[in-house]
Amino acid sequence: MLRKIIAGAAVSAALMSSSAFAQSSTVNGAAGGAVTGAIVGGPVGAAVGGVAGAIVGTAIDPPPQKVVTYVRDAPAPSTRVVVKEKVVVGQPLPETVVVTPIPDDPTYAYAVVNDERVIVEPSSRKVIQVIK
Repeated sequence: MLRKIIAGAAVSAALMSSSAFAQSSTVNGAAGGAVTGAIVGGPVGAAVGGVAGAIVGTAIDPPPQKVVTYVRDAPAPSTRVVVKEKVVVGQPLPETVVVTPIPDDPTYAYAVVNDERVIVEPSSRKVIQVIK
């Protein structure tokens, strides 16, 4: 019974800390998942928790507010870009879509697709955020 209480507390703490530290990296996610898994399930739990934590840790960090503001206020391109695929966070934009780098923060770029402004990671073209 005591083991179940400890395991429940560890899982609760891990879930609360994951939302508080949403910008953690893959390494931190793997380490946290391994520790939580070890507490709950021993060595096998550590292995499973490490893999799960690494997957959660690869989540895309949200862009800073200044980037969101820039993309929201930037002039739209003169040509309208329409794609058949739905624009989805985490998925890359098609190669036909032109992405424009953010001048003050080259780690981000943006595009206007299907009348939606999207922030992307320039190297992978992966959608980070859709501006509503």
